[in-house]
This record gives sequence, structure tokens and C-alpha cells, in this order.
Amino acid sequence: MRSKPDQTTTLTLHVPEPTGRPGQETDFSYLYLAKAGTVRRPEIDVAPADTADLSTTLIRVLDDDGNALGPWAPKISDELLRRGMLAMLKTRVFDTRMVIAQRQKKMSFYMQSLGEEAIGSAHALALQEGDMCFPTYRQQSILMARNVPMVELICQLLSNERDPLKGRQLPVLYSVRKAGFFTISGNLATQFVQAVGWAMASAIKGDSKIASGWIGDGSTAESDFNTALTFAHVYRAPVVLNVVNNQWAISTFQSFAGGESTTFAARGVGSGIASLRVDGNDFLAVYAASQWAAERARSNLGPTLIEWVTYRAGPHSTSDDPSRYRPADDWAHYPLGDPIARIKRHLIKLGIWSEQEHEQTQKQLEAEVIAAQKEAERYGTLANGHIPSDASMFEDVYKEMPPHLREQLRQLQS
Repeated sequence: MRSKPDQTTTLTLHVPEPTGRPGQETDFSYLYLAKAGTVRRPEIDVAPADTADLSTTLIRVLDDDGNALGPWAPKISDELLRRGMLAMLKTRVFDTRMVIAQRQKKMSFYMQSLGEEAIGSAHALALQEGDMCFPTYRQQSILMARNVPMVELICQLLSNERDPLKGRQLPVLYSVRKAGFFTISGNLATQFVQAVGWAMASAIKGDSKIASGWIGDGSTAESDFNTALTFAHVYRAPVVLNVVNNQWAISTFQSFAGGESTTFAARGVGSGIASLRVDGNDFLAVYAASQWAAERARSNLGPTLIEWVTYRAGPHSTSDDPSRYRPADDWAHYPLGDPIARIKRHLIKLGIWSEQEHEQTQKQLEAEVIAAQKEAERYGTLANGHIPSDASMFEDVYKEMPPHLREQLRQLQS
């Protein structure tokens, strides 16, 4: 005879807690780290279920001394390594200058990618021309790796007369089709579904181009994330699904999005998708994993979900003060370190870089960014009101402007 439940038992809920609050020291033991070079590298035709172990460990190539170790160490030319270093440095210098410009009230808003530069840079170099990225607002390193003119980007930030988007997007919500950089959506998680749809369309057309979708750890709690996984799995869409786990969704710790008792990569395996968990501060690991996933997609073997484990070293945006919700010195103690410092050690060890060249290159990039900023400011800033004309709001909306809008435009111009 079944016993009755204890009527005195009280139900409770588990509320996640960050591993460190202001004034405390963060405990990063929750990250499930692995030593560099110790994680296996399967063939690209591996069954998704057989990547379960790769979704809970951490693929790493660079050790603390700058050595490239293990089966994931990519065969990569010195030229490509240098290109990666330049893209990362350029991203950091650009971010620094644009934050200053925002503080000077030349633009309304900015979001930097401090500490995450390796992810977009290496990923972009692993893809092919024509592949389409569906990014979030912290993948400007993709644009730097693809040499998009900085004047064009700064004009978008300033929302000035030469803004290619005519002031219709918030600063940092770029759209650069020629660089395979799809219009950034301000609505979180929508780009994941868009990436899968674009990839499916590419396959339907019999094309060879793949898509790369991006999402943050917090946005995985949105329903669009699961919808994208379902469609990608069912139709074996040629897409790479990137989850950038930088530990914080504005002021909300990643555990609130479900990253406490499992990993974000494990969700991919549960959806029938091959999944990897990768050190996002390791340029070589990012390049190798991106190349593996891209080859898998291009070979009609289906999608791959990659969780990039990194740390948002700065504020969420220029409107944020992270010292109000986390220890101020968190990044200094982050066990995966600074991505630029790590690849620098490797390049110096290879003999293709030096401290002197690093310093000279940084100064040269600072001069280039300052020159680009001065050129962009010739077309206006937020402070001086040189913005796209009011009439431009009627353009690029309809193929043929309907009568009621033509009348409104006439009244505006009269």
C-alpha cells in the first residue's frame, strides 16, 4: 500500500546566485576547465550524441607558456596568425577610442568587446568569403578581421550625414552585407532563427555558402534559441550556432539562463546537434573549432553548436556600471586570461612577433583609428546635429513609394 506524502513538506525553489558580489572575490571553479591539449578531436562526421563529452569539457590549445598543444592545434600560417593578432589589437584600440568619443557626447551609446576579441577574429578567418554572419552587438572583431573601413563604422556610430544606415539603427548595430555581416537585430535572439533560415535557403538554392549565428548566454533563455535549434537539427541546416558565454547578461549572471548545473553546449547535444565547449580566449582553439564546424556544415553533415567560454571584461555598455553587481577586479582573476596576451606569447615563441613590434603596431593602429575618427567627424557628430535629412526616413522602405507617403514627403519639403 502506497504511503501518503508528508503533508508538512514545504516546496521550495532554487534561486541561482552569482559566484561573487561587489567586495567579494569570485570563485571561478564553476567553469569546468581542462588542461590545454587534452581534449580529443573527433572526425567531422561524428554523430551528435557522440559529442556529449565535448560539450561539458573545454577545448584548449594554448597553455600558459604560449605552446600550442594537442589534436586541436591548427595548421595555420604565420601570415594568418599575424592577421589574427592585428584584428584583435585593432578591435581593442577601436573600442577604447569609441568609448572616449561616447563620453565626449559625440555618440549616444557604445558597446565594447573587451576580453572577447579572439572569438570574432578567429571565427571570421576560419570562414570563407560569402558566408553570412548573424552577429550580436559584441562581434565587431569580425568586421575588423574582414577589413571593413573604419570611417564607415564610425559614421554609423555618430549617426551623421554619411551614416550608411541613415540613423535608423542604434550605434553599434551595424549592417555590412559585402562583409558577410547581417544587420544586427536589437531584439535579442532573433538573429539565431535568421541564421538558420538563411542557411536553409542557401541549401535550397544549391549554394555552397554557410551561415554563422551568434547569441549571448542570457539570450539562450529566449524561445527563439530553442526554435533555431529545432529547425537546424530537423533540416540539418548548414549553420554554425555560436553561444558567447561571457558570464553576464547585463547584470544577470549566466546561471539565471541555465548555465549553473549544465553547460550551454549541452543543450545542443540534447537537440541532436554536434556541440563543442571551447576556450574563447584561445585564438588557436577558436580558429580550430570554427574550422571544424564550418567544414561539417559545408559537407552536409549538419549544424554545430559552440559555446565560447569567455569573460566580459568591461561594462555591458556605456550605460552600465558593473561594479554595482560584481567584483571590480574580476577580470584580473579570470583563469583563461587576456586573449591578446595569450596569442602574443605564442607568436613571440614562434619568432614571428616581438614586444617591440607589438608596441609599434598598437601605436600605428591608434593613429589609424584617430585618423578615421577625424574623417568621420567631418560629416557630423551627435553633438553638432549633422544628421541624415528628415526626407531620408521615406527612402528604402517600399520599392515604389505609396501615394500617402509621397504626399507626406511633399508636405515635409514644402
